[in-house]
Amino acid sequence: MQITFKLLNKEEATIILPYLDIMNSQKVPMDLLKERFSEMLDQNYEAFAIYDDAQLIGCFGLWNMTRHYCGRSLEPDHVYIEENYRSKGIGKQLFEWIEVYGKEKGVTTIELNTYVENFPSHKFYNNQGFIARGYHFLKKI
Repeated sequence: MQITFKLLNKEEATIILPYLDIMNSQKVPMDLLKERFSEMLDQNYEAFAIYDDAQLIGCFGLWNMTRHYCGRSLEPDHVYIEENYRSKGIGKQLFEWIEVYGKEKGVTTIELNTYVENFPSHKFYNNQGFIARGYHFLKKI
């Protein structure tokens, strides 16, 4: 198993849309999902594919920003690894890679959100050295 992480350009990035749709708990229609994703790619966002050799097995995104309370920051978003590749150390490898990538970009903090009911992710992120610092609130307007 040879795992690699590849930054995708805007044209390539559409290959991860099926994974975004799987994670689409809000049931956003595909046409709107595509529109929003295209807009994200024009912002401070990078889309990545996860490969096992040449086989696409997952995806993730990184938001790049500066925050007043923690400085330059990366925020991993929509991390997805196909089920048959889970619990094989790929997530740990991914977050080690994100940390190195962030340091190369001058980042000092990695932040992320995870759903309250996603208990396996809480354990995973705690094991990677993340600490829960608050709640993420959402209000549709």
